[in-house]
Amino acid sequence: MPHHVACVMDGNGRWAARRSLPRTSGHLAAETTVIDVIEAARAAGVGWLSLYAFSTENWRRPGDEVDFLMRLVRRVVRKHALLLHARGIRCRFLGVADPRIPAPLARDFADLMTLTEANRAMTLTVAFDHGGRRDIVEAARSLIRSGVPADAVDERYFAAHLPFPDTPDVDLVIRTSGEQRISNFMLWQVAYAEWIFPPVLWPDFRAAHFVECLQTYRQRERRFGGVTPHTIGEPHP
Repeated sequence: MPHHVACVMDGNGRWAARRSLPRTSGHLAAETTVIDVIEAARAAGVGWLSLYAFSTENWRRPGDEVDFLMRLVRRVVRKHALLLHARGIRCRFLGVADPRIPAPLARDFADLMTLTEANRAMTLTVAFDHGGRRDIVEAARSLIRSGVPADAVDERYFAAHLPFPDTPDVDLVIRTSGEQRISNFMLWQVAYAEWIFPPVLWPDFRAAHFVECLQTYRQRERRFGGVTPHTIGEPHP
């Protein structure tokens, strides 16, 4: 079972377009999927679940759509906060650095993190106003400010300066809609992740699809750059 699963929630706009609906309808429909996947991950014993909700590049979208997303995310957070807490889920928000984020939404993020900080049934990280490159740049700046000698910096020390440094590496990334891109998502943490690209659009993605992805992951052999003994002519141990 993967310890840390991350989802790139892709396909809301295409889901709406196929139904001749505005893009906002796709975002609305995505709420059901988010809750379904959270419940499925918790039930399956996944320890860490990360959801890519809004990237640093998403600010380029039309202003009306961005404003709608900000209102929608605030409504979803307020609606489900007590349920997440009752399930023992610790909630975190990765990013949230841009001053364009409405102050009430930023406060709701902070309140939910405070409410759930002692929970340990599962850690849910919502990447919002997130960019993997920005995280790496900020970690480098933190190292420079701390005056660490260059020769003293290794991967473990560098990772300690990333946001939420206790976050384990991602084992499995699920990107819905069939698109096959990283999209600047948790670049450091996904370095050796397995990727699955189900063709289902995010609003149609359900617990059964999530469990199927977990099963596919369990059939894979993770070698982290090495080789298995039988591939070089040696017998199985």
